[in-house]
Amino acid sequence: MARINLLPWRDAERRRRQSNFLIALGAAVVMVLLVAVGVHLQVESMIAAQQSRNSLLKQEIVKLNRRIKKIDQLQQTKADLLARMKVIQQLQESRPEVVHLFDELVASMPDGVFLTGITQQGSRVAVEGRAQSNAGVSALMRNINASAWLSDAQLLVIENKDQTGTGFSHFRLSFKQQGHNSAETLPGELAGAPAVG
Repeated sequence: MARINLLPWRDAERRRRQSNFLIALGAAVVMVLLVAVGVHLQVESMIAAQQSRNSLLKQEIVKLNRRIKKIDQLQQTKADLLARMKVIQQLQESRPEVVHLFDELVASMPDGVFLTGITQQGSRVAVEGRAQSNAGVSALMRNINASAWLSDAQLLVIENKDQTGTGFSHFRLSFKQQGHNSAETLPGELAGAPAVG
């Protein structure tokens, strides 16, 4: 029987297997590295895209905040204009009331009574004056209460002739000015009908 030495063949086979194993191992490592790099690049691109979106959102938020400030400024301007318009409207409405106030005061003054001062706060009017007698002050208060434009006369202070040394009683009283709709108090041609030229 012939003897065959298989040792060199086994060594060659072992080396070939080791070489194939190392090649497969290297290929696996390369594949793992490639996959890891791909995943890393994908994550980086997703982060970059999200950061870009965040930056865009921040820019839009800044723009919206500017618009909101402009809207707030416009609303404040609108409120200021409405307040001014209200004041102008109140002044326009109160213009005839001043005329009526002085007309009614003149009409309410009895003989022997004259005024030295007048002040107004809101609808409340305070007057100071001189009178030859206390009866004249009482008559003035009655006339004020009977007026269509004045009411609620209240005597605040009165000093008799003997106390003043001027021969007149000094008095101070207040009353309320009543507002009326101008259309109700003006004549027809002034309230709505065209004036006859």
